[in-house]
Amino acid sequence: MFQYLKKKLRLLSNARKEPYLQFYHILGFYPDQIDLYNLALRHRSMARSTTYNHFMNNERLEFLGDAVFNSIVTDILFKRYDRQREGFLTNTRSKLVKREFLNQIALELGLEKLVVKSRHINSNNNINIYGNAFEALIGAIYLDQGYKKCKRFVEKRLFKTFIDLDKVVVDERNFKSKIIEFCQKNHLKYEFVLIEEEILSANVHVFHTELLINGKYICEDSGSSKKESQQNASYKAYQLLNNNSELLEKLTETAPVI
Repeated sequence: MFQYLKKKLRLLSNARKEPYLQFYHILGFYPDQIDLYNLALRHRSMARSTTYNHFMNNERLEFLGDAVFNSIVTDILFKRYDRQREGFLTNTRSKLVKREFLNQIALELGLEKLVVKSRHINSNNNINIYGNAFEALIGAIYLDQGYKKCKRFVEKRLFKTFIDLDKVVVDERNFKSKIIEFCQKNHLKYEFVLIEEEILSANVHVFHTELLINGKYICEDSGSSKKESQQNASYKAYQLLNNNSELLEKLTETAPVI
Protein backbone atom coordinates (compact mmCIF):
# COMPACT_ATOMS: atom_id res chain seq x y z
CA MET A 1 0.00 0.00 0.00
CA PHE A 2 2.82 2.37 0.89
CA GLN A 3 4.59 1.67 -2.39
CA TYR A 4 1.36 2.29 -4.31
CA LEU A 5 0.83 5.67 -2.61
CA LYS A 6 4.45 6.58 -3.19
CA LYS A 7 4.08 5.80 -6.88
CA LYS A 8 0.87 7.87 -7.15
CA LEU A 9 2.54 10.85 -5.47
CA ARG A 10 5.49 10.62 -7.83
CA LEU A 11 3.19 10.50 -10.84
CA LEU A 12 1.24 13.51 -9.61
CA SER A 13 4.43 15.50 -9.12
CA ASN A 14 5.60 14.65 -12.66
CA ALA A 15 2.22 15.07 -14.37
CA ARG A 16 2.89 18.61 -15.59
CA LYS A 17 6.55 18.10 -16.44
CA GLU A 18 8.02 17.47 -19.86
CA PRO A 19 8.64 14.91 -21.27
CA TYR A 20 6.16 13.11 -18.98
CA LEU A 21 3.31 15.11 -20.48
CA GLN A 22 4.44 14.37 -24.05
CA PHE A 23 4.49 10.65 -23.39
CA TYR A 24 1.14 10.81 -21.59
CA HIS A 25 -0.47 12.25 -24.74
CA ILE A 26 0.97 9.37 -26.78
CA LEU A 27 0.53 6.52 -24.33
CA GLY A 28 -2.49 7.49 -22.25
CA PHE A 29 -0.53 6.93 -19.03
CA TYR A 30 2.51 8.42 -17.28
CA PRO A 31 5.77 6.45 -17.53
CA ASP A 32 7.48 5.16 -14.41
CA GLN A 33 10.95 4.81 -15.95
CA ILE A 34 11.14 7.85 -18.22
CA ASP A 35 14.70 7.02 -19.33
CA LEU A 36 13.43 3.92 -21.15
CA TYR A 37 11.10 6.00 -23.29
CA ASN A 38 13.73 8.61 -24.03
CA LEU A 39 16.06 5.81 -25.12
CA ALA A 40 13.33 4.30 -27.32
CA LEU A 41 13.30 7.52 -29.35
CA ARG A 42 17.08 7.86 -29.68
CA HIS A 43 18.28 6.84 -33.15
CA ARG A 44 21.72 5.27 -33.50
CA SER A 45 22.95 8.39 -35.30
CA MET A 46 22.66 10.15 -31.93
CA ALA A 47 23.88 7.30 -29.74
CA ARG A 48 25.36 8.34 -26.38
CA SER A 49 28.57 6.80 -25.07
CA THR A 50 28.46 5.45 -21.52
CA THR A 51 31.25 5.09 -18.97
CA TYR A 52 32.09 1.63 -20.32
CA ASN A 53 32.04 2.78 -23.96
CA HIS A 54 28.64 1.23 -24.62
CA PHE A 55 26.65 3.20 -27.16
CA MET A 56 23.11 3.87 -26.03
CA ASN A 57 20.44 3.97 -28.74
CA ASN A 58 17.07 2.37 -29.38
CA GLU A 59 18.23 -0.74 -31.29
CA ARG A 60 18.05 -3.17 -28.36
CA LEU A 61 14.60 -1.89 -27.38
CA GLU A 62 13.56 -2.21 -31.03
CA PHE A 63 14.63 -5.87 -31.00
CA LEU A 64 12.59 -6.49 -27.86
CA GLY A 65 9.58 -4.48 -29.04
CA ASP A 66 9.44 -6.38 -32.34
CA ALA A 67 9.03 -9.67 -30.46
CA VAL A 68 6.54 -8.25 -27.94
CA PHE A 69 4.37 -6.58 -30.61
CA ASN A 70 4.28 -9.79 -32.65
CA SER A 71 3.20 -11.69 -29.55
CA ILE A 72 0.47 -9.17 -28.67
CA VAL A 73 -0.93 -9.07 -32.21
CA THR A 74 -0.96 -12.89 -32.30
CA ASP A 75 -2.74 -12.97 -28.94
CA ILE A 76 -5.41 -10.46 -30.05
CA LEU A 77 -6.07 -12.11 -33.42
CA PHE A 78 -6.23 -15.60 -31.92
CA LYS A 79 -8.91 -14.56 -29.42
CA ARG A 80 -10.88 -12.21 -31.67
CA TYR A 81 -11.08 -14.56 -34.68
CA ASP A 82 -11.55 -17.80 -32.77
CA ARG A 83 -13.05 -19.69 -35.72
CA GLN A 84 -10.47 -18.77 -38.32
CA ARG A 85 -7.73 -21.09 -39.48
CA GLU A 86 -3.99 -20.65 -39.13
CA GLY A 87 -3.54 -19.33 -42.68
CA PHE A 88 -5.97 -16.47 -42.12
CA LEU A 89 -4.35 -15.53 -38.79
CA THR A 90 -0.85 -15.62 -40.28
CA ASN A 91 -1.84 -13.49 -43.27
CA THR A 92 -3.58 -10.88 -41.13
CA ARG A 93 -0.72 -10.69 -38.64
CA SER A 94 1.86 -10.29 -41.41
CA LYS A 95 0.09 -7.17 -42.60
CA LEU A 96 -0.15 -5.67 -39.11
CA VAL A 97 3.54 -6.13 -38.32
CA LYS A 98 5.07 -5.24 -41.69
CA ARG A 99 7.43 -2.28 -41.80
CA GLU A 100 5.20 0.04 -43.84
CA PHE A 101 2.33 -0.44 -41.41
CA LEU A 102 4.55 0.27 -38.39
CA ASN A 103 5.83 3.44 -40.05
CA GLN A 104 2.23 4.57 -40.51
CA ILE A 105 1.36 3.91 -36.87
CA ALA A 106 4.44 5.83 -35.72
CA LEU A 107 3.37 8.86 -37.76
CA GLU A 108 -0.19 8.62 -36.43
CA LEU A 109 1.20 8.71 -32.89
CA GLY A 110 3.38 11.70 -33.73
CA LEU A 111 6.70 9.96 -33.03
CA GLU A 112 8.40 11.77 -35.91
CA LYS A 113 8.34 14.93 -33.78
CA LEU A 114 10.09 13.22 -30.86
CA VAL A 115 12.68 10.92 -32.43
CA VAL A 116 16.20 12.15 -31.70
CA LYS A 117 18.34 11.72 -34.82
CA SER A 118 21.18 13.41 -36.64
CA ARG A 119 20.17 16.44 -38.69
CA HIS A 120 22.12 14.91 -41.59
CA ILE A 121 19.61 12.07 -41.94
CA ASN A 122 16.95 12.62 -44.58
CA SER A 123 13.71 11.43 -42.99
CA ASN A 124 11.97 11.14 -46.36
CA ASN A 125 14.48 8.48 -47.43
CA ASN A 126 14.69 6.84 -44.00
CA ILE A 127 11.05 6.65 -42.91
CA ASN A 128 11.73 3.25 -41.30
CA ILE A 129 13.36 5.21 -38.49
CA TYR A 130 9.86 5.92 -37.17
CA GLY A 131 8.61 2.34 -37.43
CA ASN A 132 11.75 1.22 -35.62
CA ALA A 133 11.11 3.84 -32.92
CA PHE A 134 7.56 2.53 -32.52
CA GLU A 135 8.88 -1.00 -31.91
CA ALA A 136 11.39 0.41 -29.41
CA LEU A 137 8.53 2.24 -27.69
CA ILE A 138 6.67 -1.07 -27.34
CA GLY A 139 9.82 -2.53 -25.80
CA ALA A 140 9.98 0.38 -23.34
CA ILE A 141 6.33 -0.06 -22.32
CA TYR A 142 6.90 -3.78 -21.79
CA LEU A 143 9.90 -3.21 -19.53
CA ASP A 144 8.28 -0.33 -17.68
CA GLN A 145 4.70 -1.59 -17.27
CA GLY A 146 4.68 -5.30 -18.14
CA TYR A 147 2.93 -7.37 -20.80
CA LYS A 148 -0.67 -6.73 -19.70
CA LYS A 149 -0.32 -2.95 -19.73
CA CYS A 150 1.51 -3.15 -23.05
CA LYS A 151 -1.27 -5.26 -24.57
CA ARG A 152 -3.87 -2.82 -23.21
CA PHE A 153 -2.03 0.04 -24.94
CA VAL A 154 -2.11 -1.83 -28.27
CA GLU A 155 -5.80 -2.75 -27.89
CA LYS A 156 -7.16 0.52 -26.50
CA ARG A 157 -4.82 3.09 -28.00
CA LEU A 158 -3.92 1.57 -31.37
CA PHE A 159 -6.68 -0.81 -32.41
CA LYS A 160 -9.50 1.48 -31.27
CA THR A 161 -7.98 4.67 -32.70
CA PHE A 162 -5.63 4.05 -35.61
CA ILE A 163 -6.11 0.45 -36.76
CA ASP A 164 -9.39 -0.81 -38.22
CA LEU A 165 -8.98 -4.57 -37.84
CA ASP A 166 -12.10 -5.34 -39.86
CA LYS A 167 -10.73 -3.30 -42.78
CA VAL A 168 -7.40 -5.12 -42.54
CA VAL A 169 -9.26 -8.44 -42.67
CA VAL A 170 -11.24 -7.35 -45.75
CA ASP A 171 -8.00 -6.34 -47.46
CA GLU A 172 -6.44 -9.68 -46.60
CA ARG A 173 -9.45 -11.53 -47.98
CA ASN A 174 -9.41 -9.59 -51.22
CA PHE A 175 -6.77 -11.73 -52.91
CA LYS A 176 -9.34 -13.64 -54.96
CA SER A 177 -10.35 -10.44 -56.73
CA LYS A 178 -6.66 -9.66 -57.32
CA ILE A 179 -6.15 -13.05 -58.97
CA ILE A 180 -9.28 -12.58 -61.11
CA GLU A 181 -8.11 -9.09 -62.11
CA PHE A 182 -4.66 -10.46 -63.00
CA CYS A 183 -6.17 -13.21 -65.16
CA GLN A 184 -8.56 -10.86 -66.95
CA LYS A 185 -5.79 -8.36 -67.62
CA ASN A 186 -3.56 -11.05 -69.17
CA HIS A 187 -6.40 -12.93 -70.93
CA LEU A 188 -5.93 -16.03 -68.79
CA LYS A 189 -8.58 -18.55 -67.83
CA TYR A 190 -8.90 -19.29 -64.13
CA GLU A 191 -10.82 -22.00 -62.30
CA PHE A 192 -11.30 -22.80 -58.61
CA VAL A 193 -11.85 -26.54 -58.23
CA LEU A 194 -13.25 -28.08 -55.05
CA ILE A 195 -11.14 -31.22 -54.69
CA GLU A 196 -12.33 -32.47 -51.31
CA GLU A 197 -14.75 -31.72 -48.48
CA GLU A 198 -13.87 -33.20 -45.10
CA ILE A 199 -16.26 -33.58 -42.19
CA LEU A 200 -14.40 -33.61 -38.92
CA SER A 201 -15.65 -34.14 -35.38
CA ALA A 202 -18.54 -31.92 -34.16
CA ASN A 203 -19.72 -31.64 -37.76
CA VAL A 204 -16.90 -29.25 -38.70
CA HIS A 205 -16.43 -28.99 -42.47
CA VAL A 206 -13.08 -28.36 -44.17
CA PHE A 207 -13.04 -27.54 -47.88
CA HIS A 208 -9.95 -28.09 -50.07
CA THR A 209 -9.72 -26.02 -53.25
CA GLU A 210 -7.13 -25.90 -56.01
CA LEU A 211 -6.57 -23.02 -58.41
CA LEU A 212 -5.94 -23.62 -62.10
CA ILE A 213 -4.78 -20.87 -64.46
CA ASN A 214 -4.92 -21.70 -68.17
CA GLY A 215 -5.41 -25.32 -67.14
CA LYS A 216 -2.16 -25.36 -65.15
CA TYR A 217 -2.14 -26.29 -61.47
CA ILE A 218 -0.96 -23.30 -59.41
CA CYS A 219 -1.67 -24.22 -55.79
CA GLU A 220 -4.27 -25.44 -53.34
CA ASP A 221 -5.47 -24.51 -49.84
CA SER A 222 -8.31 -25.16 -47.42
CA GLY A 223 -10.89 -23.30 -45.35
CA SER A 224 -14.00 -23.71 -43.25
CA SER A 225 -16.13 -22.75 -46.28
CA LYS A 226 -15.77 -22.91 -50.07
CA LYS A 227 -15.30 -19.14 -50.14
CA GLU A 228 -12.60 -19.17 -47.50
CA SER A 229 -10.71 -22.01 -49.20
CA GLN A 230 -10.78 -20.04 -52.47
CA GLN A 231 -9.50 -16.93 -50.69
CA ASN A 232 -6.69 -18.85 -49.02
CA ALA A 233 -5.72 -20.46 -52.33
CA SER A 234 -5.79 -17.01 -53.95
CA TYR A 235 -3.47 -15.61 -51.31
CA LYS A 236 -1.01 -18.46 -51.86
CA ALA A 237 -1.21 -17.95 -55.64
CA TYR A 238 -0.67 -14.21 -55.24
CA GLN A 239 2.49 -14.90 -53.22
CA LEU A 240 3.72 -17.42 -55.80
CA LEU A 241 3.15 -15.10 -58.74
CA ASN A 242 4.88 -12.22 -56.99
CA ASN A 243 7.93 -14.29 -56.06
CA ASN A 244 8.26 -16.53 -59.11
CA SER A 245 9.00 -14.56 -62.27
CA GLU A 246 9.45 -17.76 -64.34
CA LEU A 247 5.93 -18.97 -63.49
CA LEU A 248 4.54 -15.53 -64.32
CA GLU A 249 6.31 -15.49 -67.69
CA LYS A 250 5.11 -19.00 -68.58
CA LEU A 251 1.51 -18.12 -67.83
CA THR A 252 1.52 -14.84 -69.76
CA GLU A 253 3.42 -16.36 -72.70
CA THR A 254 0.73 -19.00 -73.21
CA ALA A 255 -2.10 -16.47 -73.01
CA PRO A 256 -4.08 -16.25 -76.25
CA VAL A 257 -3.97 -12.99 -78.20
CA ILE A 258 -7.44 -11.42 -78.25
